[in-house]
Amino acid sequence: MAADHSSSRWYLACTKLRFYSRIRRFLRIKVSKKQRLPSDLYEPSRITDSIEKDKKEVAAAGRLQMAVKSLHFGSWEEKEAAAREIQRLAAGEYLTVPRRLMAEELGVVPPLVDMAGSEVVQRRRVAVQALAQLAKGSYKNKVLILEADILSKGPENVTILDETTIYEYAELIFSLLSVANLQLSLDATKIVTFLVAVLNSKLSDRTEDICLSILCNLSTKLDYASNLVSYGAIEVILELSRTKRTSEKALVALGNLSVTLVGKHALESNPTVPGVFIEILTWENEPKCQEFALYVLMILANRSSIQRRKMTELEIVPRLLEVALLGSTLAQKRAMKLLQWFKDERQARICPHSGPQARMNVFGSPVSPRMVDEGRRLMRKMVKESLDKNMETITRRASGVDQNTNSSLKMLVLSSSSKSLPY
Repeated sequence: MAADHSSSRWYLACTKLRFYSRIRRFLRIKVSKKQRLPSDLYEPSRITDSIEKDKKEVAAAGRLQMAVKSLHFGSWEEKEAAAREIQRLAAGEYLTVPRRLMAEELGVVPPLVDMAGSEVVQRRRVAVQALAQLAKGSYKNKVLILEADILSKGPENVTILDETTIYEYAELIFSLLSVANLQLSLDATKIVTFLVAVLNSKLSDRTEDICLSILCNLSTKLDYASNLVSYGAIEVILELSRTKRTSEKALVALGNLSVTLVGKHALESNPTVPGVFIEILTWENEPKCQEFALYVLMILANRSSIQRRKMTELEIVPRLLEVALLGSTLAQKRAMKLLQWFKDERQARICPHSGPQARMNVFGSPVSPRMVDEGRRLMRKMVKESLDKNMETITRRASGVDQNTNSSLKMLVLSSSSKSLPY
């Protein structure tokens, strides 16, 4: 029954190909007759070109029919040749049917995806190249390839593949996962394992960049956070964040993961955190990296006294002050926010143990509301007097009345509180 069903499907597909080919030739001839000028009737070259183009289209339709048949029913050698033919036809100029029809109506995607999971390097490579050509410029084809479970076809051992094949496979996955608003429930276990293995292999920069870009895309989808953490992606991305060439993408991925519960716990338990992010704050020529590092630090420090204590021990405050003075606008805002957190925490830590009220309570002296109000009025009076004297001295300096700077400074120091000095 299955064979009969496949045969009928193939026959229907071939019938459709012949029908579309005839309709296209008919419409082209009809349109060309309507638009043809009288002088064109006497140009044999244009007629010859049209005939040659029609012949090439008919030949392409025939080759596509044979390729689809071989891909479904042929041997492995015939399937490899069919995959090459489909790649050429999908990229060719004389395409009888659109790529979407090739993938959706002719059913070439499932057998090509199965070939992409083969352990035979050449077989895998021709299948990946054909799928990449079908995916170009077609949202529907990308969805079909993902639904055929291409993500589970990653090789178990990356050492059996040459770097070109690894790059082509990664490029295909990157193209598929970059589909906007993709709402598919896919198992990313095998592809994450593949990407981590490739990044640990220390291949060329372009292969490293595209694999990191895939991890960055996966990190934007919350469903994949547990897979990324479970299979060691956090450690690899943290290591890549130490290098300026890959740091920006790595920090983006870490920022996406840090907003998830499992990602934040993985970062907090890593021994290099938060030191790696504090180190990035010293990169004066990398403002984007500073901004992303501060974003992750803010997430880690928020409602976590342990992380804030680690940051304090690693002397984060001087680094934050430098960024707050010299960083980009966004980096300055984030650095000031973190500084405010550390300031508030320090004040909350020392306030109950300092001041005259603590000593008064130790001796058991009661503090009446009247005494509190009197103390506040006295303090406001002292501050006002100090500010008035400072303002008077500044005014005399600006008007040139006071020529004796040393005596003026001496009077200011004697008559003012050191805390009220304007410098």
